Amino acid sequence: MGWLKARGQPRTDSTHVLAALRVLHRLARVAETLRAALNAVATVAPDWLQTVPPLAWYDRYGRRIEDVRLPPDKAEREAYAQMVGEDGFHFLDALEALEAPQEARELPILESLRRTWQRHYERTRDEAMTAEGGAKRRVRFKTNQALSPAAEGLESPYDAEARYRHKRDTTWTGSMGHVSETCEPTAPHLLTHVHTTAATVQEAPCTTPMQQALLDKELPPREHCVEAASRSAELLVHSRDAPGIILRGPTRPSQGGQMQGAGAYTFEPCTVDWEQPEGGCPQGKRSASWQASLTPDGHPSIIASFRRQDCHACPARPLCTQAQPQGRRRRLPPQEEYEALAAARAWYASEEGIER
Repeated sequence: MGWLKARGQPRTDSTHVLAALRVLHRLARVAETLRAALNAVATVAPDWLQTVPPLAWYDRYGRRIEDVRLPPDKAEREAYAQMVGEDGFHFLDALEALEAPQEARELPILESLRRTWQRHYERTRDEAMTAEGGAKRRVRFKTNQALSPAAEGLESPYDAEARYRHKRDTTWTGSMGHVSETCEPTAPHLLTHVHTTAATVQEAPCTTPMQQALLDKELPPREHCVEAASRSAELLVHSRDAPGIILRGPTRPSQGGQMQGAGAYTFEPCTVDWEQPEGGCPQGKRSASWQASLTPDGHPSIIASFRRQDCHACPARPLCTQAQPQGRRRRLPPQEEYEALAAARAWYASEEGIER
């Protein structure tokens, strides 16, 4: 009907996708993971499994853990967590033995069990010896602060891809859905693409794959409207130069501590002279050094540093930097990205940008 046209003006926004699972706290999660692994092995190697666990395991893991009343006392919960950890390591050790059936070792749930135990438990060797002459091993349930990042943690043994995410006021366990739709004012708004990722994947790395998907469908945008989290200086240049797409929308605010206070200096009043090259501040001072660098993720950048004596004597220092031993340092993207970002900020602040 002519509603879908190339070089239109689609918009993309992201939303949370809930996984079809019961969200469990850490203690119940590790115990349910072990129970799920035992049940899975029981379906392929029941005779071998009967030789592994003591009889107490049948009472301990016979029912779903959320149907079991866990100890309310802190000391008892810690003891229960250690008991579950020791049971899990005992089961994993049995699976590594030569007599363990191959079909049991290859079950996907066992990889979930290993990853869960690696994240939530610490196992160390003790100097004391067992009766058989081997070294004892201590098992410790890690504190919340000692856990690896959420991207590495499994939230359920029944969905290895579900992840925990906190975005503004929303917390959920599941995935992220990045939805693109047409937004022409004179035509119906139609969904053109849905890009699904793990919940822990940030929005910016999804912009290029989404644009490529629209190109593959012969629906390349002329202007692509996105939220701030889906834009960066690098993406502004890449979208413009490769597929010829103009990214529209707000830019991400700086997360630097010196820019969070009332009246603090942002990048707008600061100047950059790319021919010198050097940077300037609102107080008329010039940077003393200009060094090529890399961001933590390996992207090229430039660090412009100001003299310590200029910054320490400056009356506007509280509005500019919180650094004590040295002067202000600014991390800048390469020139092409810097200019593209400045142009995008200027457009968004214009009457056209505000109306759009």
